[in-house]
Amino acid sequence: METVKIITVVGARPQFVKAAAVTRAVSAFNDTQGGVCIDERIVHTGQHYDESMSKVFFEELRIPSPALNLDVGSGPHGRQTAEMLAGLERVLLEERPDWVVIYGDTNSTLAGALAAAKLHIPVAHVEAGLRSFNRRMPEEINRVVADRVSAALFCPTAASVENLAREGIIDGVHQVGDVMYDSVLFNTKLAEQTSGVMGRLALKAKAFYLATVHRAENTDDPARLAGILEAFGGMETPIVLPLHPRTRKTLGADRERVGGAVRVIDPVSYLDMLMLERNARLILTDSGGVQKEAYWLAVPCVTLRDETEWVELVEAGCNRIAGAAPEAIRQAVDAFEGEGASLPADRSGDLYGDGHSAEKIVAVLTGR
Repeated sequence: METVKIITVVGARPQFVKAAAVTRAVSAFNDTQGGVCIDERIVHTGQHYDESMSKVFFEELRIPSPALNLDVGSGPHGRQTAEMLAGLERVLLEERPDWVVIYGDTNSTLAGALAAAKLHIPVAHVEAGLRSFNRRMPEEINRVVADRVSAALFCPTAASVENLAREGIIDGVHQVGDVMYDSVLFNTKLAEQTSGVMGRLALKAKAFYLATVHRAENTDDPARLAGILEAFGGMETPIVLPLHPRTRKTLGADRERVGGAVRVIDPVSYLDMLMLERNARLILTDSGGVQKEAYWLAVPCVTLRDETEWVELVEAGCNRIAGAAPEAIRQAVDAFEGEGASLPADRSGDLYGDGHSAEKIVAVLTGR
């Protein structure tokens, strides 16, 4: 039997969610296909090392424990990426896989791409072709470099395919849809059965806003972070804010700056987050993944950035770009509230595929 050996590189919580969908598709392939078997091994860089941001996700999403954890931890971009690169190079020299699969736009993505490319191992980039066109964002640099060295580029949208074509990247490009849609479809029902977060927090459906703030462009810029917190503090509707470790570190002893009707909580698991998102009246976020989850769960979204890679959501009227200025954030929220703060419930995935993206990825990796 032919074996296709895959090393999957993950390091941050959005990658765990995406990888879980592909790993399920790998298991299904191995159970049903004859003649070809996939040997997948997961390498965790340790970029997200906090238990609430890492271990709980593997357990909850039923992902096999990583074959190896590099335990890199946090640190400046250069040092963190260098340590990942050195660790991954050792792994790849020993394993010699047929593919290295990377996800998204983190330092783990960049390190996996570079380590594999320098060893002439084909790279498969899941979520390829996204562009914010803001090179000040470290994520943008990671995306561009990863796409340049990838042999298989799995694009979630037509816009991402077009972005690559404008950069002269045509070979190996596959529009497969978004694996996060696969994940939401699979996990929402599970979350309904197992998550007790609404009861634990004594929340009523559609009676609160949900907010997340974690990107460096906001947390590392005192003026932007202050503007976001000012906007939150001036809202009458209660805001639930799961505090990302980066944001918590930035605030330090100044957590009282998060005032008004804001309720700060610790990071939550993926299933709990899905339930908070589904029951929120409105979501305010700088997360790309949360923007899409809001769409799939039919919840209006205000993006706390100056641009988004997910332009389809803005064009569809599901998402408003507000940046970090208090007045702009308030205006975006008021605009949704003026419309009744609701979206049509039918989210068939027309923007991001049919919910079978992971299966299409596996088919390409195995030549089927």
